[in-house]
Amino acid sequence: MSKVEGSSENIVQDGALPVKPRILLAATGSVATIKFESLCRSFSEWAEVRAVATKSSLYFLDKASLPRDVILYTDDDEWSSWKKIGDEVLHIELRKWADIMVIAPLSANTLAKIAGGLCDNLLTCIVRAWDYSKPLYVAPAMNTFMWQNPFTKHHLEAISELGIVLIPPITKRLACGDYGNGAMAEPSMIYNTVRLSYKPSTVNGSG
Repeated sequence: MSKVEGSSENIVQDGALPVKPRILLAATGSVATIKFESLCRSFSEWAEVRAVATKSSLYFLDKASLPRDVILYTDDDEWSSWKKIGDEVLHIELRKWADIMVIAPLSANTLAKIAGGLCDNLLTCIVRAWDYSKPLYVAPAMNTFMWQNPFTKHHLEAISELGIVLIPPITKRLACGDYGNGAMAEPSMIYNTVRLSYKPSTVNGSG
């Protein structure tokens, strides 16, 4: 697996064209992960993209379908990349690298983990180490009964206090056949929400 290179600084110098933002996309264990490839392609047209997938998301993800320039990291990479004291730690390096993080889809399970501060895989370790002065968006996807469960309300309130931005689910026919709210927002909506909110860093010229 490729090493994470470069710092997280994304500065626009006077008179220079802005560099591409660095976006970390993440998928969790939801059938909506079948749309992750489309999401990666949309963001790759505008940004430099790295991707993270939880173990359960891989059931729905065709890794070969991702854009060629998008590196996908999994839990196995977290452990295989570290050999001895002093080596880089993957979840810390990805946290440093990214300007923005987008978790889409966000499952009920991973939402609960984030709300409780748990960090038992690569993705949740990144979130636990995240710099909340940088944007973090989540697009939940779950069955309507799970979305309406009181636990979900409490978990959403907890992550909102951290400054995590919710891209709400939509109402449609779900993968299980039920009709209701809980489907992940369409990739175009997620992409437009992030892009329209993006503000590149700037510095004053030294001259």
